[in-house]
Amino acid sequence: MTDPHSAGLCPQRLARIRPALEKHVHEQGMAGAVTLLARHGDVVDTQCVGYLDREAGLPMREDALFRIYSMTKPVACVALMMLYERGHFQLAEPVAKFLPAFADVLVHSDEGPVPPARPVTIRDLLTHTSGITYHFLENGPVEALYREQRVASDKPLAEFVDDIARQPLAFHPGTSWRYGFSHDVVARLVEVMSGQAFGDFLRDELFQPLGMVDTGFGVPADKRERFAAMYGSHDVLEPEVSVSAWFGDALAGKIRRLAGSDDSRELAADPPGRGGHGLVSTVRDYLQFCRMLAGGGSLDGRRYLGRKTLALMTANHIPGELLPYEIGGIVTPGYGYGLGFRVMMDPAAAMLPGSPGEYGWSGAASTYFWIDPAEDFIGIQMAQFQPPGIHLLAPDFRVAAYQALL
Repeated sequence: MTDPHSAGLCPQRLARIRPALEKHVHEQGMAGAVTLLARHGDVVDTQCVGYLDREAGLPMREDALFRIYSMTKPVACVALMMLYERGHFQLAEPVAKFLPAFADVLVHSDEGPVPPARPVTIRDLLTHTSGITYHFLENGPVEALYREQRVASDKPLAEFVDDIARQPLAFHPGTSWRYGFSHDVVARLVEVMSGQAFGDFLRDELFQPLGMVDTGFGVPADKRERFAAMYGSHDVLEPEVSVSAWFGDALAGKIRRLAGSDDSRELAADPPGRGGHGLVSTVRDYLQFCRMLAGGGSLDGRRYLGRKTLALMTANHIPGELLPYEIGGIVTPGYGYGLGFRVMMDPAAAMLPGSPGEYGWSGAASTYFWIDPAEDFIGIQMAQFQPPGIHLLAPDFRVAAYQALL
């Protein structure tokens, strides 16, 4: 770990991070959390608070393994764009060219299912403008149908994506922004184009060369002692859960242990790979992914992604009339969305410290990261509590981090 002052951060102000985290650690809140800050590629601060497992009395540890849920999405999108650079597709091409199940997809309307005004494109998947949604949302009847059909499942990726293609789209492609299973379809495209299982492609092309030794879709037996327990109202992957129940029960204080190191889906012998969730990682491992991105797609002499491809991914692709985007009724002002990342456009509108061009994402169990190219500043925060946003851990960490910059 480098000296904070030499990296342009005030050590005394960095000391404010720990109490900002600790106030969220209590019986109805977080069991524990780990944070990491890096500037100019070097780690300048790490914090570790609370418990790895509250019931067992195990203290949190910096090398804890966390279910990162939707922080899987940027990894999946980078994987697909690596194949874009190898000439496998163009963004405007229809998904059905590679996944025939999407050739017959229909769009929900009040008059019944209708053909889409245009095909779903690969760009639509990457930007969440495909019409594919999530079962837990409550925007309309398509989400209810997802719950009724129990679309959320642990089926193999190919079967899972075929199930998605059988459901109607929530809107005509390109006409709205809706969080959903689009990036799981991205993962299936990686399989079809590369000829490898998604998890194998990530291992060979990203995790092993980046030194991400603790990242994958499962937790081996010899690492279970580092696997953090998860708490909250519901697991968002429950096929019939809704935003109302997820947040409502949490606000009502109905908090429970959701999974531990001996009863999690990640302990299965062959856990299904997904593009929208499923990866387990550590702050140090995810830092390697972020350092590669912050390096313009290159790290330690190896290039993973072209500099201009990364610029394309971290530009806003969403028309102004579709912003601000919202998830479950919670709007995100000041941000646009690129090819797998939120992208800060206006810090004042976002009401958060940062720079135009900052990008990152978060996860359902209270994980969060940002990369700020203007400041060459990376922040990663991991915890295991659902739903996120009930406790303002991420914004409190962010404010405490940015106020320490000199």
